[in-house]
Amino acid sequence: MPTHRLDPLLRPCSIAVVGASERPGSPGNEAVVNLLRGGYKGELFLVNPSRQFVDGIACYASLEALPEIPEHVVFAVSDQRVEALLEQAISLGVKAATLFSPLQVANDENPSLKERVQARAQSAGLLLHGANCMGLFNFLDGVWLSGFDTREHRRIGNVALLSQSGAGMSGIVDCEERLGFCFAASTGQELCVSLEDYLDYVLDLPETKVVGLFLETSRHPQRFIAALEKARIKQIPIVVLKVGKTDLSAQLAVSHSGALAGSDATYHAVFERYGVQRVDDMAELATALIMFSHSPPVGEGGVVSLHDSGGERQLVIDLADALNVPMTNLSAQTVQSLEALLDEGLPAVNPLDAWGNGGEGAPQTMADCFTALLADSQAAVGAVIHDRAPGGGIYSSYLEYFRAGREVTGKPVFLVANHQGTGSDPAVVEASHGGIPVIDGLRQFLVGARCLLGYRDFLDRAVPVPAVKSGQQLSSGWQELLNTGHQLNEWQAGSLLRELGVPVLASEYVGSAEEVMALSVRYPVVLKTLAAGIAHKTEAGGVCLGVGSAQSLQQAYLDMSARLGPQALVAPMIEQEGVEMLLGVTRDAQFGPVVVVGFGGVHAEIYRDTTTLFPPFTEACVRRAISGLRFSALLAEVRGRPALAVDELCKVVVHLGEIALQLSQWVQEIDINPLLITPEACIGLDVLMTPVSSRGRSDGSIN
Repeated sequence: MPTHRLDPLLRPCSIAVVGASERPGSPGNEAVVNLLRGGYKGELFLVNPSRQFVDGIACYASLEALPEIPEHVVFAVSDQRVEALLEQAISLGVKAATLFSPLQVANDENPSLKERVQARAQSAGLLLHGANCMGLFNFLDGVWLSGFDTREHRRIGNVALLSQSGAGMSGIVDCEERLGFCFAASTGQELCVSLEDYLDYVLDLPETKVVGLFLETSRHPQRFIAALEKARIKQIPIVVLKVGKTDLSAQLAVSHSGALAGSDATYHAVFERYGVQRVDDMAELATALIMFSHSPPVGEGGVVSLHDSGGERQLVIDLADALNVPMTNLSAQTVQSLEALLDEGLPAVNPLDAWGNGGEGAPQTMADCFTALLADSQAAVGAVIHDRAPGGGIYSSYLEYFRAGREVTGKPVFLVANHQGTGSDPAVVEASHGGIPVIDGLRQFLVGARCLLGYRDFLDRAVPVPAVKSGQQLSSGWQELLNTGHQLNEWQAGSLLRELGVPVLASEYVGSAEEVMALSVRYPVVLKTLAAGIAHKTEAGGVCLGVGSAQSLQQAYLDMSARLGPQALVAPMIEQEGVEMLLGVTRDAQFGPVVVVGFGGVHAEIYRDTTTLFPPFTEACVRRAISGLRFSALLAEVRGRPALAVDELCKVVVHLGEIALQLSQWVQEIDINPLLITPEACIGLDVLMTPVSSRGRSDGSIN
């Protein structure tokens, strides 16, 4: 691997452990033990003024007493001593350090110890790992920098695991022997070096085949995006467990779009853009990593599975449907081959129950059936799904099913326990590292299969990120208005969007009864208040629909103006049938503008059938996102009504994404709800636009 700016931290030529101890289980002892167990080949120095030796290695009284300046210092001391020792290390010219402790002391000052340590380390350019972390493991170079016990790591592998939770790292690295790791890190408080930095590093390791992330947040979104783009280019899959889905900030959003596109929806949009596969818990994360790390490339098609139970076969069908995992429809040739092998009464279908009478020839029949399933042209992933043997082990005959099928087809195959098993059974571990991954739990397997197939589909699409178009220049008048930070009324917002090429219904502004009387319009019309502070007019009685005459319009205006003020708009009443959708923009605090599209109208926040997209994106991306909505069938031909103008909708969504980037420094939220889509076109009927307040305005960049 070429040199990397993190080399002094992650593969230093010398390490000093300050606070080295012989007390078993203490961070000062575990740090030394782990470096020795990992086979660290650089210079190792121990600092403890109270001892002469620790684990047979001589101790020095201080950092200044060392025969040379170490490149990396591990602090295994109390938080009361950290600040002075850190200053000492910086003054000597130490390049990197690791802190396990949380940097909390009684009666702390302001700024806090944590803030002081961070400021001093950053000003000195120190590469600091932590604090409040479980350490890191560079298995390739024998750098086991952890103050906590770990298992024997007999195999250096192809998995990199980065976790903002200490347990999120140790819970997999210390317990999952089916995985071989090349690198793992618990990033802790990320005072100087963040998860984004480690991600950039591991993506450059030739050994890295898959990366797992336990992610709470991205502290540096722009660098996170850059790392995801690097992974896309290198075709290295990333599996993420993203926690913190509840978005309290959405409660402060003005528009429907802002309320529906919380931070988790934005992360999901970013993951979709870059092919990041998402899981929901630690078991699913470990399973997906096992499946990616031990699998050859996945071809076209879906999942085929072999069973010895009819009931459990039905369970696969139900779970696969719920998890949206495609099961292969077998070809006529495959069905014919299976019928020649199966006992009387067993249907030749996928999933396949092939056990039959269970006689002496049953194992060979199962093996032949599995090979036939895998040979189907639409079989991408194969699984033998059985219960474990007593005690959680596996029967050796199960493995025979695989060897024949794998050797004939070369496709990814897995031995799956319906319920659970164990990742420490020697047969399980050896089978997994020998090319037959053993998986615990049917649901976990199906989630892992969905990840494999999802990443394959992402690569197959090979859609480059579109270039950002410059778009129509915003006039100085609009810029001045937006720069005030004041809420635009609907007439202003609609005029601006129409000027930028968004199909929004044209309207007339009125501010008095005389202006209403002077209108020349075609009835029926809609009358809406433009009173300030009313974001959703229907709830406030600020909308009159289907006004059929000049006299009715005048009376409606007099009534509305008496209640809500004189400013209003008049627009044509659209009576064409279609489906009401929502299209909007909201500004994520970390990643900037995102686009929300889904089914809308007055029930938008009840349905919550929306999806979030990270601009810029293509029309194909929009179509794929819309097809995943629960009510997407409403857009197709229904009972004689022609299909709606989805192609036109996709163009409008793409264009609004470009506008969102163009206006990012001025606009906080845009809400077009409803956006009426008909068989011929789509048009926005109600518009809300919220500028970035003068207090919150930035240059639109991502930190």
